Amino acid sequence: MSNDIIYEEVGYVRLITINRPVKMNSLDFSANEDLIEAFKRFDSDKSARIAVVTGAGEASFCAGADLKSYTMSFATTPSQEFRETYTNGYGLGGITRNLNIYKPIIAAINGYAMSGGFEIALACDMRLCSPNAIFALQDVKWGFHACDGALVRLPHIIGLSHTMEMFLTGDRYDADWAYRVGLVNRVVNQELLVEESLRLAHELGNRSPLAHRQGKETILHAIGRPLPEGLRFESSSFRDLGDSADLAEGTKAFSDKRDAVFKGN
Repeated sequence: MSNDIIYEEVGYVRLITINRPVKMNSLDFSANEDLIEAFKRFDSDKSARIAVVTGAGEASFCAGADLKSYTMSFATTPSQEFRETYTNGYGLGGITRNLNIYKPIIAAINGYAMSGGFEIALACDMRLCSPNAIFALQDVKWGFHACDGALVRLPHIIGLSHTMEMFLTGDRYDADWAYRVGLVNRVVNQELLVEESLRLAHELGNRSPLAHRQGKETILHAIGRPLPEGLRFESSSFRDLGDSADLAEGTKAFSDKRDAVFKGN
């Protein structure tokens, strides 16, 4: 892994930083592959419970794909080959398509979250941002539309009307707007953003990792499916927790009036 992506272990938490501030933390092919590997590493690490993803510096979380490298790919790769490779791949950032991670992921959005960078943030489970954060789906200004989950995920987060506004206009939206429509969970002062995100991550890390994983899978599975199917999946997931050590520890801790110490199994 190059220095474009920094992977740090902070207790149960993994801090993943996109480290290309000169390029507004946009991702070229190499950095994108490194970010994919970072998320795979987090997913397979049994001691890692929560991830926080952010961008280096104060100006940008991620400005999306580095269009100099990606535009060349559009121009030189046969259309059908590119479509098949891209559709079956991991998309921008590794968590936008075909890499199902059921551990919680928090986005600490410092500055610009544009197009593909915005889509990475949308693929996270919680979003904290600084007051200078800017969100946009600008693709329509350049002749295409979002292709890494924004058009699919965003309506479930902020509703159809706000999604259509963002998509059709390609305009930029600030942190206040993002908080009002439910796009971000919290707005945090720039100098405290990563610290607060890590604090939240450690708080979540004290909850049952097993319940987190199965509950997140249930939520994502149920989206867009008929209610009875979602309820069956939820019930099945709940039953699977019945023989777990985490459930036994949780019920004992409740009885003992103490905090539970979960192992994730």
